[in-house]
Amino acid sequence: MVTHRKYFGTDGIRGPVGTAPMSPDFALKLGWAAGRVLARTPKARVLIGKDTRRSGYMFESALEAGFAAAGVESDMLGPLPTPGVAYLTRALRAQAGVVISASHNPHHDNGVKFFGPDGSKLSDQVEADIEALLDQPLECVPSDRLGRARRIDDAQGRYIEFCKSSFPVNLSLKGMRIVLDCANGAAYKTAPAALAELGAEVIVIGNAPDGFNINRDCGSTHLEGLKLKVIETGANLGIALDGDADRCLMVTGDGTLVDGDEILYIIARARQQAGRLHGPVIGTLMSNLGLEQALGSMGVPFKRAKVGDRYVMEMLKAGGGELGGETSGHTLCLDRAPSGDGTITALQVLAAMVEARRTVGELASGMKKFPQVLINVRLETSADAVMSSAQVQAAVRQVESRLGERGRVLLRPSGTEPLIRVMVEAVEENETREAAEAIADQVRALSA
Repeated sequence: MVTHRKYFGTDGIRGPVGTAPMSPDFALKLGWAAGRVLARTPKARVLIGKDTRRSGYMFESALEAGFAAAGVESDMLGPLPTPGVAYLTRALRAQAGVVISASHNPHHDNGVKFFGPDGSKLSDQVEADIEALLDQPLECVPSDRLGRARRIDDAQGRYIEFCKSSFPVNLSLKGMRIVLDCANGAAYKTAPAALAELGAEVIVIGNAPDGFNINRDCGSTHLEGLKLKVIETGANLGIALDGDADRCLMVTGDGTLVDGDEILYIIARARQQAGRLHGPVIGTLMSNLGLEQALGSMGVPFKRAKVGDRYVMEMLKAGGGELGGETSGHTLCLDRAPSGDGTITALQVLAAMVEARRTVGELASGMKKFPQVLINVRLETSADAVMSSAQVQAAVRQVESRLGERGRVLLRPSGTEPLIRVMVEAVEENETREAAEAIADQVRALSA
């Protein structure tokens, strides 16, 4: 039975560099504990990849030492997108994959997430098993059983070919001008190569990592530079990845955002029209009501999972589905990749554009989004105390009563940051914002 987890959030372990749990001594212990749980066979090996943060070198060494102490071999991949590590874990028959990344967070944060041998994220139970070992003394295996490390030099090339294989062989991106923002992150070499080798003219920004500029005013969390570049260059569209390249957002030729819900709709519609959509499409509690309605009008079943792509994955597997995602740009195409992959997501949308001979904006227009306001309130106190507060609960009930069937409210703590997320969705934009601010004000009053 899974108990409350001390270290693992919705996307692995994450925090400020140098303080627990993201300290080198903890990382060493984590490598040992994970090695004990994930790699129980003789000669077991794990793959270790990372993004472009300076601290990645430190955690890479610490994790490798921990795995060695558990008797586990480590294959070091260097900078590689999170989905690249997931793919290679499965392709190379490793017992586990490890990614050192804090995804879309700034450089002073880092994190660690794990994949099982099939390339999917670990279950809550396996993460709980790892945490249980962290409380035990580290016992090193005998010296003749210590693990060793080696570097895999062609990891990026293997992953580029894998991404290209997700694009139909009878199609080409020739004649398409694309602005690509790599967020100064892990895909700064792989994503431009994949698009260019498929024929696109690629204008790349956010491809000069220095160890500290990952996600800084670039990538999927900062789209302003991408929008300007798309308009300036007359590009067909813009693609934004995040630091570890498992997210993808897009902008149209006039700089309009195409978010994860619209991307999911575009891919689902293309799959359905081609007779290749299997099982329900899975969104999350945050997915726009417009996505649900658009898919419903197509006769496509839609279900909502808890926020976090791991929960989308679990629901997809349970329901026999292949396609799911989050508004933030985590999109799962399980017929193409074992995990969310920003580059492969982009290629699925591009394939839909080429086949339909329509722009990304035209494809997205089939889904009418409801106005949705999301306010993140930073916490200085316990999230549980805020969530259970009578004042906050009363504010939520008041808004829900006023909106009735014209909207919905979602209040939840972030799984990766000390935040409470307040989301309101309704028909009228002004009413939506006023309602969200009313609830957020109550949260702010308690979180100071």
